[in-house]
Amino acid sequence: METTPLLIVDGANVVGSRPNGWWRDRAGAAARLRDALVPLAERGVPPELPPPVEVVLVVEGAARDVPGVPGVRVVSAPGSGDDTIVELVAAAPGRRRVVVTADRELRARVGALGAEVHGPRWLRPDPADG
Repeated sequence: METTPLLIVDGANVVGSRPNGWWRDRAGAAARLRDALVPLAERGVPPELPPPVEVVLVVEGAARDVPGVPGVRVVSAPGSGDDTIVELVAAAPGRRRVVVTADRELRARVGALGAEVHGPRWLRPDPADG
């Protein structure tokens, strides 16, 4: 059984939580978020999530072609990003799963599967500021 916590970030929701012009370049905003998440693989999110952490960024739509980098696995949602996040949570029942999103419906769906949920501001400094 995998013991490394799984941190799943709702890319569209986290990027969209900040009015920093992300809508002009959705793929660029997702790539900046991905890059800001890289340090979390080694340092976690103290004190709540100690390292090491497997970081997964779920992207969709115009950001679908953003590639992964060492430290952050990028999963391109074939349809709904929310559905892909729920599938990732459901596929890892024996692990600690932490989802970052402000989406109320998604929070309820992954919470019902036993995942912890935090809003975008939990990721400090805020990677959506990219």
